[in-house]
Amino acid sequence: MANTDATPIRRQYLEIKRQHRDAIVFFRLGDFYETFDEDAQIAARELDVVLTSRNVAKGQRVPMAGVPYHAAEGYIARLIARGYKVAVCEQQGEQDSGGLMAREVVRIVTPGTVVEPGLLADKRNNYLAAAVFSPHGVGLAHADITTGEFATTQIAPGSQRGAAEAVSAALRELERLNPAELVLSDGGEPHTAQGAPPPEEVARRYPALAGYEAAVALFDEWRFEAGTARQALLGHFRVSTLAGYGCEDQPLAARAAGVLLQYLQAHQPTALAQLTRLATYSVEAFMALDAPTRRCLELTETMRGRAAEGSLLDVLDQTLTPMGGRLLRRWLGQPLLDRGAIEERLTAVDVAFRSAHRRTALRAALKGYADLERLTNRVVQGVALPRELLALRAALDRTGEVRALVGHLVAESDLPEAGTVYPLDGQGLAPAEEVVEAIGAAIVDEPPATLAAGGVIRRGYSSELDAIEDSVAESKRWVARLEKVERQRTGLKSLKVGYNKVFGYYLEVTKANGEMVPDDYIRKQTLVNSERYITPELKDHEALILNAADRTQELETALYRALLGDLAGHASALLATARAVAHLDVYLSLAEHAAACGYVRPELADDDRLEIVGGRHPVVERLLPSGALFVPNDVRLSGEEAVHIITGPNMSGKSTFLRQVALITLLAQVGSFVPAESARVGLVDRIFARVGAQDQISAGQSTFMVEMVEMANILNHATGRSLLILDEVGRGTSTYDGISIAWSVVEFLHNHPRLQCRTLFATHYHELTELEALLPRVRNYNVAVAQSGEEIVFTHHIVPGGADRSYGIHVAQMAGLPRAVVHRAEEILTELESGDERLPTPRRIREPQQLYLFGGVHPVIEELRNLDVMSMSPIEAINKLYELQQRSE
Repeated sequence: MANTDATPIRRQYLEIKRQHRDAIVFFRLGDFYETFDEDAQIAARELDVVLTSRNVAKGQRVPMAGVPYHAAEGYIARLIARGYKVAVCEQQGEQDSGGLMAREVVRIVTPGTVVEPGLLADKRNNYLAAAVFSPHGVGLAHADITTGEFATTQIAPGSQRGAAEAVSAALRELERLNPAELVLSDGGEPHTAQGAPPPEEVARRYPALAGYEAAVALFDEWRFEAGTARQALLGHFRVSTLAGYGCEDQPLAARAAGVLLQYLQAHQPTALAQLTRLATYSVEAFMALDAPTRRCLELTETMRGRAAEGSLLDVLDQTLTPMGGRLLRRWLGQPLLDRGAIEERLTAVDVAFRSAHRRTALRAALKGYADLERLTNRVVQGVALPRELLALRAALDRTGEVRALVGHLVAESDLPEAGTVYPLDGQGLAPAEEVVEAIGAAIVDEPPATLAAGGVIRRGYSSELDAIEDSVAESKRWVARLEKVERQRTGLKSLKVGYNKVFGYYLEVTKANGEMVPDDYIRKQTLVNSERYITPELKDHEALILNAADRTQELETALYRALLGDLAGHASALLATARAVAHLDVYLSLAEHAAACGYVRPELADDDRLEIVGGRHPVVERLLPSGALFVPNDVRLSGEEAVHIITGPNMSGKSTFLRQVALITLLAQVGSFVPAESARVGLVDRIFARVGAQDQISAGQSTFMVEMVEMANILNHATGRSLLILDEVGRGTSTYDGISIAWSVVEFLHNHPRLQCRTLFATHYHELTELEALLPRVRNYNVAVAQSGEEIVFTHHIVPGGADRSYGIHVAQMAGLPRAVVHRAEEILTELESGDERLPTPRRIREPQQLYLFGGVHPVIEELRNLDVMSMSPIEAINKLYELQQRSE
């Protein structure tokens, strides 16, 4: 690849590219980032920029494509979204003796290492994850370098979990985290092509990840070795043991965390300063939710379209700060199992719920509160902009007010434990006055967008900078007075003072007045009608003005960098404040939503009872048309009534009822009030939801196959503490097969000693209602229907007993099937229900006879053929028939 005849800058580029073969190198040349060779061809194709060429040696040109440096962020985002890495190569220092500017790669941007605010979602974490797969289990670490969050876990086989279940649990955790990028070992087989490995390659290397959608980065195998990864952790935290981080006895967790640090060191080394803590956690501390359940319950996105609007998070989220929004999203994905921890959250929500005026005041104080978490980490990384520092200061300025309001809220609360719950106890809500004062003293009130524009540092902050600015100001005033002074001194009334970038400042005199020019004027340039002169004193002031601009820029930059360094020393306190504000914001949001929507505090227990009175679906009730009312329902599940078989028509609300029970349970264990008149929730370890199915034709799986795979997962992994909501099990096959499978599933859930768990089982197979008489813990319920003559109304009420009809034909009529089809269906149903085992006799539609008149078709016959009889009312049909009869005579 090297070429001895290449220009110095070409050789410089080739050396940098050699070190970053798997990335697109953005090579800084003046005001552009240029790409070359194959990188240029990719950039031109993916970014829709012009592909040109550059002469790099005698008779040799190479492809080149560039983008303006000030617009690079958007272009980088597009490449990252398409699975590419981007190595950003910046100019460093001064030119060498040969005129070559030093350059080096300052960072490699990947999906998990993005830090630019414009590329990040405010209320969503941008996780980078690393996984270590081993026969002994799975290690999984994740970090968000924009917030400083860094955590790891080990999921190992045990008495309650086999090796396959450990992998399944790791995949569930990956589904929850939804990382922007997952780092895996390359197994000694490097991926050398540009961009992330395609899904089929990931599946070949890691079969368990078949179908995994997020970006995957394959990293050197040796970095996953236990000793290498452990040393990376010890070196980063400057410790001799990992006991203080909870992973000394969890080697897989430590390996995953060490790999993640090494990946950041190789791609975004400045981000390492933000990772000051490592939390080791157990997935067993949280409710297990597999991917189908998350999708079915639509926690963060809808099943159709995968849109955020219409999800539980969309309805529930009334947070006012970005870090509060991120925290609420994490909580919805990790419902708690520890009753004490849940009660603490509920108490915090309850305190805010009971005081509307204090809650309103606190929410007003948080409105517009900046993203303290990400701003702090940008300070630590040294990339925070002047206006971001002002936003940081404004947020901290409000923190004192927030703390005082929290104090009033707690003091007025009638809950004795109010002041013991974080952050209502005041922890973390320190105003950081030193930071506020430092920013206020250093930064002007209205700074420019970037440091390069100048004018960032406040006057009085640096005596040296003030002296320079004073001297520059004095010189500019001298130049401004010069024209008037020289006109008076020389008598040259047409004399002018001017400036251009080539000659600098000058005195211009017309040629007609050339004889009046003083002896101390030095001729600099001759024009057609005038001469331009300089004086030594003018040049002295010019040099001071021009040199001062460079010195001012240099000094301002140094002062600003020093300020960032000082502020970074307060990062721990600032992040503690951000964490406290995030928790407070979530509690206030949940309380506000509860007050607006009529939610109640649930009662928690450690038994197997689930009792909900007047329960409602938290999303559906908010999306109803204006004036429509949601019909609440009750449910009582316990060891004595473990399985409820629910029958009723389509569109009657069975699926909504199933989901609302699951969502109320989930919300209770998140620590939220719930949409009900009252709720008593015996804590559940897992929720399994199989409501509806989505064909996976591309994966070679039909609806029925997907259903059976999901049912197998449920029956194999549910426990006696689980909550199951199952809808239409067995519907994707023949009637007898479907009934047999559904019947067997209910028996298994009822009888197996490991299960006997709380289950809502909705079905159209009315034969299953017979199980109530055969199995002691089965109860029948149905969706009540009001019927008056042929008019049928779905009441949406769940009542005891089985349904006697499915009303499928009525639903078909509501859907708009032609009347003839509906009427014929009713006739066939009557024949089938009569007990006659013979199939209904098909009706044949006679083709109309063709009548030829003078060798053609009569126009009446032609019109008759084209009539859409099915869409005509009886009176329309009679009128049309009369018209055709008259025309046929």
